[in-house]
This record gives sequence, structure tokens and C-alpha cells, in this order.
Amino acid sequence: MTSQRTLHLAVTGGGTGGHTYPALTTVTTLRDRLAEQGTTLNVTWYGDSQGLEARICQVHGIAFRPIATGKVRRSLKPAAVLRTLIDMVRVPFGVVQAAGSLARHRPDVVLSTGGYVAVPVGLGAAFTRRPLVMHEQITAVGLANRVLARVATAVALSHDSSRDALPRRARDRAQTTGNPVRYALLHGDADKARAAYGLDPALPLIYVTGGAQGSAQINALITDILSTLLPACQVLHQCGPDHHQRMLGHADSLDPHLAHRYRPVPYIDGELADVFAAADLVVSRAGAGTLAELTAIGKPAVLIPLEPTAADEQRRNAEYLAERGAAIAITRPDVTAQRLGESLQRLIGDAGQRADMAAKARALGHPDAANALADLVLAHARPRRKGGTRGRAR
Repeated sequence: MTSQRTLHLAVTGGGTGGHTYPALTTVTTLRDRLAEQGTTLNVTWYGDSQGLEARICQVHGIAFRPIATGKVRRSLKPAAVLRTLIDMVRVPFGVVQAAGSLARHRPDVVLSTGGYVAVPVGLGAAFTRRPLVMHEQITAVGLANRVLARVATAVALSHDSSRDALPRRARDRAQTTGNPVRYALLHGDADKARAAYGLDPALPLIYVTGGAQGSAQINALITDILSTLLPACQVLHQCGPDHHQRMLGHADSLDPHLAHRYRPVPYIDGELADVFAAADLVVSRAGAGTLAELTAIGKPAVLIPLEPTAADEQRRNAEYLAERGAAIAITRPDVTAQRLGESLQRLIGDAGQRADMAAKARALGHPDAANALADLVLAHARPRRKGGTRGRAR
């Protein structure tokens, strides 16, 4: 009887969902694939004890090791500069922590999905000669990943256009995998969403979201244009828990003959795949995860990027899709209710344009990104063998 094999994976990345969820999706994909081969995946996640990654690990039963981290703040305000200087003192300590842990546990491969939490572990991997696979989610390359790309064994990109933003020596080690999205999002059931939210299958559906917490900006814009939108469509609006009562109050003030076409909800989670399947058009922010989802499923969208963000990330993301005909981007100083209303009315009235945008979005998508990134991780892993020697994974 042969003993079950184990692949030891160290993961780092977090601070935000944009860094955390691609890593979690890849871990899930790796675990399922290896289980089919009779191999166990042993995962240790390194990150900030106060970050989203710590909570995610607790929920999903993943071993978590806190590491000292430091965040670079782009603000020149004295308080922000002082906090950055204090944080920078923490980074060398975090590198020593990470290197010590990696030297003791010798993972077969390290996966980094970026964010400031990834820098100490990525550098620790380089110091201890552990293979490092680095993943970049955004169209640009974040500051942390510009550092880690110099020492990474392999670089995974979500967009081909990111290659030129890498350090020159890292470009030969880069390949485009796309940004992993949850498998379930690719298999939504529109009828389930219609039943769950009382939607009319005969009316075009606009799904509006400002993210899990909602967006006061997007909520205000939608409030101003609902009366002109509802004669032609219905709107399902994830407005955020803190804004829900206010949006319900606004719904009560609508024309009684049209009010039932507007559905404000605090949060959509398990039904998101079904909502995407039912939606004819999406209004949202332009985070990396959102773009990955919209292109993987091929949905036309009107994007209102959160501005400013680090490296102007969301504006760049929105313009990346808009330049390729896959979305409409509304950016400063043009973020007005009038501009949003005109864009939505034009698209709702033109099914052909929506279909063209959907096709162009789908052409940019990478629905198999999780498998592609898992392949890269496995290709660079050096699994343990008897006697402590290691060889390349197959």
C-alpha cells in the first residue's frame, strides 16, 4: 500500500479581496485537482493578522501565519508619511520572520497574489530559494509586485498589456493566465435569480453594484435617473447594508406603476452567479476582480471607477475595457447622472450593441484562469521526496 503524497504550498497576498480571492480560488482549484490524483494539498497562508486573508483562512480552515508587514501610503500628509516610515521599519522584520518560517517548513512552492502583505514572504522565498510564482491582477503592475517580479521564479499576468510594466528581466518569465474567478460564477441560472427577486423575464435587467458595502456615489447617481430608466427596464440594485433603508425609502417615492421594477437589496452573495446570468447590463466599479468576472462571463457594462486609487488602478481598468469596446467607462470629470442615464438608455434600447459589447468582453476573458494559474504553480513546485531531496512536479 503506497502512502498518500502531499504537496506543500505557501500562499501570501491579501489586504483586499482583489488580492485574496484569486489566491483562494487557486487554492481550491489545486486541492480539487490534486485530490483526483491521490495527492493532498497542505496550505499555509502568510499575511496580516488584521487583514481579510486572516478571516478568509479561518472560514475555510486554512493554516494562517501572521507576518509583520508595512504599507506604503502615497499621501504626502505628515500623518501618512509618519505611518509609512513606521511601517517600513516593520518590513525587514517581516522578511526575517518569513525567511525563518519558510526555511523551517520548506514549502514546495510559494504563491503570491500581491498587496503589501506579500513583500516579506516573497523576499523570504528568494532568500530561502523556494520557488515563487507571482500573480498580478491589475492592468498595471502594483508596487509590491514590481519588487517581487525581480525575484519571482514565474510571473502570472491577468492582462497581456501588463508585460511592458514589468522590470525588463522579468518579462521572459511572464505568461498571461488571467485572473481567477470562482467556478460557480460561470454557471449561473437566470430563472433562479428571477424567482428569488421577483424579476420580469420580459424586461431587460440592469444589475447595479457598488461592491459588498455599496457605493454612496453610485447610489446617488442611480437615484437621480431611476424615473427615466424604469419605463424601459428593471433594476436590481446591490446598494450596501448601510444604504438599504434609504434606497427603500426612495423606492417608495417612485411612480406606483413602476416602483415594482426597482429592487434595492443590501447584499448579494450566493445568488451572484444567477444574477449575472439574468442581467442584460451591469453598472459597477472597475476593480480587478470585477473586470475578471465581467469578461469571464461576457457581460456588457457601464463602469464608474473608484477614483483615486493606488496607481489610478480602477480608471486604468475601466479604460482598458472601454478602449476594446467591451464596456463604457465614465470617469472624472464626467461622472454625472445625465451621462450615466444617457449611456444606460442607449444600451437598453440597443440589444445589438449589448451583444457586441458582450462578445468583446468575452474575448478578453479568461474563464479558465484558475486552472492556468494552478498549472503554473505545479510546473514550478519542487515536491518533497524521501531523504529530503526534491524534484520538479509533473
